[in-house]
Amino acid sequence: MAAKPSANDKVVLALIGAGGRGTGVILSMQKNTPNVEVKYVCEVDDSRGGRAIDELSKAQGYKPKRVSDLRRVLDDKDVDGVVVCTPEHWHALAAIWACQAGKDVYVEKNISLSIEEGRKMVEAAEKSKSIVQCGTQNRSANYNILARDYIQSGKLGNIVQVKNYCMLPGGKPWFLKPDSPVPEGLNWDMWLGPSKKVPYNLSRHKAWYDWWDYSGGAALAGDASHVMDLARMVLGDPEHPKAVHCAGGRILHDDERDTPDIQAITFDYGKFPMSCVSSIFGNYMVKTDPKIRYGNDFPDWKLNATRIEIYGTEGMMYLGRHGGGWQVLSTEGEVVAQEPGMFPDIEHQLNFIESIRTRKMPNGNILQGHKSATLIHLANLSYRLDNTKLEFDGTSEKFTNSDQANALSKLEYSSGYEIV
Repeated sequence: MAAKPSANDKVVLALIGAGGRGTGVILSMQKNTPNVEVKYVCEVDDSRGGRAIDELSKAQGYKPKRVSDLRRVLDDKDVDGVVVCTPEHWHALAAIWACQAGKDVYVEKNISLSIEEGRKMVEAAEKSKSIVQCGTQNRSANYNILARDYIQSGKLGNIVQVKNYCMLPGGKPWFLKPDSPVPEGLNWDMWLGPSKKVPYNLSRHKAWYDWWDYSGGAALAGDASHVMDLARMVLGDPEHPKAVHCAGGRILHDDERDTPDIQAITFDYGKFPMSCVSSIFGNYMVKTDPKIRYGNDFPDWKLNATRIEIYGTEGMMYLGRHGGGWQVLSTEGEVVAQEPGMFPDIEHQLNFIESIRTRKMPNGNILQGHKSATLIHLANLSYRLDNTKLEFDGTSEKFTNSDQANALSKLEYSSGYEIV
């Protein structure tokens, strides 16, 4: 069973994966929450983790231990929780091992690489009674809670359509590097972990978002996962959709990457359809400006790269991801309600620490994290099976019209890294 510090107790954490995101998260947690210490920085690449160790040493008065195998962290009874910021193919196994060791978990999105992985994460958390906070920060923003309240009040009328956008700027051609010797200081076998064993390749190591073995895609799993999770939240967290259809491909740069640069997805929720356009092209589509993310203004919605549009019979709502707030337009096009909002990264981290101490359900709990991550997996399976419309049984979490989809959804793991 997971450790249960009281509200006044020290919380001891370990960072698993010390890249840019992991370093930022762990430094923020230690800085912004009283009586939180970091005992370990776990990283398989010796070129990473130095900044985290140096700054934590200054902040807390002692140097975190550097390790490469997370199992050393899990064996330490002093550790209350782990912060998992590895590439996606490690998220599920690291979180499950942590739960089985009685630790609480903060795991970055996209939380899993398959539907089955997500379900096993839910089961592991329930069995160990661990707190598992998914890195879906939007769930800790007050403006999103107010948006959900507004929709549930009925003021938008019946919801008839939801449109999600994650149309990111940029996009460059990609050239597959040749296999090469493993760089000094990198434990390549441990980096690969549960994925298949292959020779070292710089394109795999540094561009892991572009491979099905390690990710659901830079635009979709990396960013659109946030947008669709927020849409689910304000809609009251509907259950799994009944069907999915996804079209797209490597349209901007037809290179050797596995994952597409443009996907147009439609989910059938029965009472309404929900769509998502996920893409990387064109600098005219922009994310919400930092001044708006941390201020009280609203984006220029029509070219906002990560907006949500919620259509009701009585009006429609624009909603911003990671700040930006929301505005409701009447049938005459006038703004009839609005709420500014700020990027809630710190609030989400604080909610994790509070949940460790109080044992209350965190805002980004693993069950809803799994249901939102499933949308990514559904879309990618449809795309990978030649844009096939897939029908999905939300109870069994199996496809009813495609044995191929059920087979492709099941991952194989390297020996010693199986998820059980």
